[in-house]
Amino acid sequence: MSALLLLILCLIAGVLLRRCGRLSDDAPATLNAYVINLALPALALHHLHSATLSADLVFGAAGAWVMFGCAAMFFGYIARWAHLDAASTGALVLTGGLANTSFVGLPMIEAWIGPGQAMAQGIVIDQLGSYLALSTLGLLLAAQYSGQPLSTSAVGRRIVSFPPLIALAAALVLKPIAFPALLDDALLRLGSTVAPVALLSVGCQLRLGDVRGRGWALLWGLSYKLIVGPALVLLGCVLLWHGHGPSTDLARGVVVFEAAMGPMIGAAVVAGHFKLDARVAAQMVGIGVPLSMAVAPLWLAAERAV
Repeated sequence: MSALLLLILCLIAGVLLRRCGRLSDDAPATLNAYVINLALPALALHHLHSATLSADLVFGAAGAWVMFGCAAMFFGYIARWAHLDAASTGALVLTGGLANTSFVGLPMIEAWIGPGQAMAQGIVIDQLGSYLALSTLGLLLAAQYSGQPLSTSAVGRRIVSFPPLIALAAALVLKPIAFPALLDDALLRLGSTVAPVALLSVGCQLRLGDVRGRGWALLWGLSYKLIVGPALVLLGCVLLWHGHGPSTDLARGVVVFEAAMGPMIGAAVVAGHFKLDARVAAQMVGIGVPLSMAVAPLWLAAERAV
């Protein structure tokens, strides 16, 4: 439980440091840059290079795509029924449909499930699931809701230049080559900083204040992200994920657990970039991330019970 305590302490520290003025407004961007460009690639190299490749490992990434595709349909219907504008609808699709499978998801996996193969599964879900969905369909939907055109080449450049995705590919290509123990240990130590730095960044960005005028939008968004979406993923796993044994049980648990994580910070960033409702996106992250830290373990327990 020390890993879980670390998450909570770093989250609280981020909130307190921001409120005391010890961190500047651009501190989260700096912390995120460190995680994305250095710590997360190191974590991917360490875990995926030594992971046992299986169909379960890749199949789990489909859960993120299913959840995002269903979110587009769900919020499209809600928008017509609740008379939401395009900017709010687009922000809800992005933040409600995409889970924070790296900054929050990976530390939570370590705390509740453990390192090793579970972390490898989480990294694949994050890179081939959440991140790839955001970088392709997510960008296209954001452009559609904002009315801004987006070229296919711009999407392609974003995907191939993302450091953790490059590290994932390198880890798989280099699997036949054994890493020196010194290098492997260095990658592990560097990757272990993902949890404290990422949660410190999340804490710096939490704004739980004014939700006036956006209460219903947030209610629908968080209801899908924390309840409806994970339920759909769990149902899909039960109906379609055939096979038995420890490997399958572990993989299925990680998929459902990751689906229940709070809204993706990167999705909120994309929403702001495309001039969608940035306040809805920020509140989704600010409220959804702390809530998911309590809700996600309940979904993990539900998956193990079925």
